[in-house]
Amino acid sequence: MNTKTTIPISEARKKIFKIAEESQKPGNYYTLTENGRPKAVIMSANDFDSWQETMEVIKEFPDLKKDIKETERAVRSGEHRSWVTLEDLLSKEGFVIADKSLKKYGISTKGKTKRAKRTKQTIKRRLL
Repeated sequence: MNTKTTIPISEARKKIFKIAEESQKPGNYYTLTENGRPKAVIMSANDFDSWQETMEVIKEFPDLKKDIKETERAVRSGEHRSWVTLEDLLSKEGFVIADKSLKKYGISTKGKTKRAKRTKQTIKRRLL
């Protein structure tokens, strides 16, 4: 526990607005104690959402750390080059229309015409 942000609940009650403001800074949280034992934690809603998402990922992918290490090994060895890409897999299943044309799309400036230069005579003609 961080002693700077560990405070008794009775003290937190007096400073709740300051605690709420301070906890908005990334990584800041307060541990509230009762009789010297941790009872609750106050953190920003963004940090709380991040913690929840992390826990969901850990539950859904329990072997994630092992999978990452295997992938890093495959990248170092070059094995990953033989893997099927997502684009190929989706195309095979009919979800992606493969546009393999050689035509490049871009903006053409050929259709634009140049304006005539303004001279004193053309300005006089427009004014008359």
